[in-house]
Amino acid sequence: MIKGLTITPPVLGRISIGRVIQKDGKRLPAKDDQFTITSQVQNKDGWINHPLDAKLREKNDGKLRQIPVRMLFNDPTLNLRAEYTLFDRQTGRPLCVGDGEFCQRRTNNGVETLPCPSPDRCPLAQGGACKPYGRLYVNLSEDDELGTFIFRTTGFNSIRTLAARLSYFAAVSGNKLSCLPLQLTLRGKSTTQSYRTPIYFVDLTLRDGVTLKDAVQHARAIDNELSEHGFDQAALEEAAKGGYSNSCFEVDSDGLLDVVEEFYPVETEDVSRTQQGNYQNGLAAQNVTSIEQGLRKSVTAVS
Repeated sequence: MIKGLTITPPVLGRISIGRVIQKDGKRLPAKDDQFTITSQVQNKDGWINHPLDAKLREKNDGKLRQIPVRMLFNDPTLNLRAEYTLFDRQTGRPLCVGDGEFCQRRTNNGVETLPCPSPDRCPLAQGGACKPYGRLYVNLSEDDELGTFIFRTTGFNSIRTLAARLSYFAAVSGNKLSCLPLQLTLRGKSTTQSYRTPIYFVDLTLRDGVTLKDAVQHARAIDNELSEHGFDQAALEEAAKGGYSNSCFEVDSDGLLDVVEEFYPVETEDVSRTQQGNYQNGLAAQNVTSIEQGLRKSVTAVS
């Protein structure tokens, strides 16, 4: 296989709780209080809805706040991928991807492994330029059992909740996560930071009317049935791990400018100009700690 080629689960469409709108001549991200399932095709008005969107809305009185899903993998970390990610806002390609301990960063010397101090202490992450970037891959249709719909988010609430739920469900089912009857559920909460207005995040729960006991029994029965028919779940997971590790930056280049536009908006023109200068020089415009000064000396511009 070509090294450096991003190989992720095949994506058939998108799941979102936000959209990009036109306001004062600018394209800006806007949050929503429901899910939208779209295809991978756009027109002048945005992403075209997938046929499953209308089908599921009929069952939810028009507001799509629950989506029945199936996980593709038993390993939680293969279904949900999340890292701190810094994108180049002009090209859409990732410049730096880290986990809070180490990062892969593009420099004049190629891609280097460097310390990752996390966004609040990194000189390159000013103005929300670097955020947690999560991708959840789920299966929605039995028509294509290895195809997925991707939910992207930069929200700590969604990433934290999904990571916990996936780990818990995998544990209680004896690592039969791919056989559990699950659903994505949209939840809202108010915080001081949100000025008491509701913010929405995504949770993963059992489908309505299903108890945990019944779900686990069902999952084990399905797993046994698949094994009897020769289905090799372990081999599927090894193939997915190999695909993820084939590239330093585990994000598909297709549509990354749209990702930057929706999830990494520029707050002001002044901030934009400052940040662009920072990216080009690989430096921050303010005093930094000794760790950050070390990064200054070792990291140069990305051409």
